[in-house]
Amino acid sequence: MKGIMKDAFLLFVITLVAGACLGTVHEVTLGPIEKAQLAANTATYKEVFPEAASFEQTDELKEAVTASAAKIAEQGFGNVTVDAAQKAEAADGTLLGYLITASSTDGYNGLIQITAGITTEGTLTGIGFLSISETPGLGMKAEEPEFKGQFTGKQAQTLEVTKTAPSSDNQIQAISGATYTSKAVTGAANAAIYFVENCIGK
Repeated sequence: MKGIMKDAFLLFVITLVAGACLGTVHEVTLGPIEKAQLAANTATYKEVFPEAASFEQTDELKEAVTASAAKIAEQGFGNVTVDAAQKAEAADGTLLGYLITASSTDGYNGLIQITAGITTEGTLTGIGFLSISETPGLGMKAEEPEFKGQFTGKQAQTLEVTKTAPSSDNQIQAISGATYTSKAVTGAANAAIYFVENCIGK
């Protein structure tokens, strides 16, 4: 009996020490991971809205994101959400447009999160990916210029996916063999466009 108690106590001590070590490692690595993620996101923001010198998330925009959730869900863009919104500003503080983060869970492998730039004149400056894990060689082609470049310069309107060459300005040609991904990205872009056009005061 004493042997069992001793073994149990030793196991408890080992588990406690291991847990403490893991907790310490987590705390030590958390900061660098967050910094790396922030740097990656910032690089994507600059790629999407290269004319902007800075991006600002205001309380007004945060409230608009929360208030718009139900309305966006009713628009038929799929399982999409607007997650965040920031002002895109010039070096002198002039408002150039908005940077919208939107997500879709309609991708072939689930969540796809994009950021979309939209000018005050209602033109898409482009889209970039904050999270995507689609099938290599198929859905991951969404990151390539041939697909995501189609969004740049589009007027802020409801976009649709076509499997053939686009015949109108609001059409996005799907990635061959990756219709789910194409529709998910386009749905997220539509949510971002709708948010800027209908859910914030200008």
